[in-house]
Amino acid sequence: MANDLPANPPQHFIRQIVAADRAAGKHGGAVVTRFPPEPNGYLHLGHAKSICLNFGIAVENSGRCHLRFDDTNPAREDPEYVQAIQDDVHWLGFTWDTLRHASDYFAVFYLGAEKLIRLGLAYVDDLDAEQMRAYRGTLTEPGRDSPFRARGVEENLDLFRRMRAGEFADGSRTLRAKIDMSAGNINLRDPAIYRIRKVTHQNTGDVWPIYPMYDYAHCVSDAVEGITHSLCTLEFEDHRPLYDWFLRQLDLPGDPALTAPLREKGQWLPPSTPQQIEFARGNISYTVMSKRKLLALVQDRLVDGWDDPRMPTLSGLRRRGYTPEAIRAFWERIGISKQNSSIDLGVLEACVREDLDARAPRRLAVLDPLKLIIDNLPDAHIETLQFANHPKDAAQGVRSVPFARTLWIEREDFMQQPVKGFHRLVPDGEVRLRGVGIVRCTRVLADAQGTITALHCTLDHDTRHGMPGAERKVKGTIHWVSAAHAIAAEVRLYDRLFNVPDPDDDSNGKTYRDHLNPDSRHVLRGYLEPGAANTAPGTFFQFERLGYFIADCRDHAAAQPVFNRIVTLRDVWAQRPAP
Repeated sequence: MANDLPANPPQHFIRQIVAADRAAGKHGGAVVTRFPPEPNGYLHLGHAKSICLNFGIAVENSGRCHLRFDDTNPAREDPEYVQAIQDDVHWLGFTWDTLRHASDYFAVFYLGAEKLIRLGLAYVDDLDAEQMRAYRGTLTEPGRDSPFRARGVEENLDLFRRMRAGEFADGSRTLRAKIDMSAGNINLRDPAIYRIRKVTHQNTGDVWPIYPMYDYAHCVSDAVEGITHSLCTLEFEDHRPLYDWFLRQLDLPGDPALTAPLREKGQWLPPSTPQQIEFARGNISYTVMSKRKLLALVQDRLVDGWDDPRMPTLSGLRRRGYTPEAIRAFWERIGISKQNSSIDLGVLEACVREDLDARAPRRLAVLDPLKLIIDNLPDAHIETLQFANHPKDAAQGVRSVPFARTLWIEREDFMQQPVKGFHRLVPDGEVRLRGVGIVRCTRVLADAQGTITALHCTLDHDTRHGMPGAERKVKGTIHWVSAAHAIAAEVRLYDRLFNVPDPDDDSNGKTYRDHLNPDSRHVLRGYLEPGAANTAPGTFFQFERLGYFIADCRDHAAAQPVFNRIVTLRDVWAQRPAP
């Protein structure tokens, strides 16, 4: 794994647990973690927290981290998602030591289930799903034994093998663990281990008509991969007793017969007895993190696919222009805890600004153009000015920018009847043109509807660079591009997809769909200095005074530039009133 991690990362409880385990020689002093996504959608910001944690802990401790696809539910999985997940992990800056699928262990899961049956710790149940729920009891009432719980070992083995052979219909029988129907922890009330599902699997085809349940497959997968620290989100805390129960009964390190199929395939690793450690999810304001809801947004065309730049998916953030460095810094800054909370999206945006401010080259662009004509320059006047690519980093060099008599400026940089505190261009007022000098507005042109169409100005030549009046002060400086040289571009102004901090809150009868932000995207025709347009897709800039932008990875071409706004220069949401 080649990763850029902080030299002295802040401590949190998982780092402390791992350090203590290594000091005590637990797990032989080894650290092996895993990131186990289900390939039923694209990864999002919440997954990035787990990726950074699992890979980071491994790197910090000279350990290993596996990427494992939890592909035990074939009805929801797709090879497209498998590839997308690998791309996202690499983009974040991490490389796995071993890539596996839970489906690689199907034979191990099956042998383990037969072992539980032979131990009298599992049975085939004929109750349907609704009946099983009824028998399960509640938080305050114990469950009831299934009438099929007393089946003998041989009958259970026979039925389970016939399930494996595809003899029974979907949902007609289930293999359950035999634990305790009166347990206070409902997860221990004879949980399902296998269900019948005659669905083609994206990795194994039609070989298996039965599939293991997550709680069973997850702990066995961890053990056969030699995982030492199984880092899970907080909702699995109540599942930990079941995780440990399965591992105790199966004793994978002490029963080599269970892992024989892996030795035959050359996939064997020394089994472990992993410890599960839970941490709080990464909930972020103005977003939804449910794969189901994100999939619905895509399927119902409320967004333009998984990589829509407004989506919280890693592919969407990548296309938007968020950097992996900023995302890693964000989760490091937030830290790891046991307390569920919601993090302000503005914190992530601030991380993006900090990262891009340090390295994004500067360029000139005008997004809402208003013509400005400098009357005391000749009609054919053209000159080339030198601008620094970055005001704080001389190593980025300089660039040439054409300057002519007719320019485009931002329409909002002129106000015919200025309000108090407006320090840009006004009738008979002065402003500094960035890198040029001071101009005075002498005439304002408007059409029949009163829309301003052009400004006529004069340039004070004595305020140009190197002239005696170059240091003369005026309150405002505005940017520009030469109208004759500017390149027209499509500019997509992206904003937050939802207009309330908690779009998942349905207490007022509304759903997340009702909170979609109608202003989350505006498409404009702007003008760029030539050096901004002639660039490769994926190149990011700060358009001076406007924000950070990236050349769209799909649609941008030098002849037809397309730029996405990554983030504004300042947090424009902090002062907004509630909708």
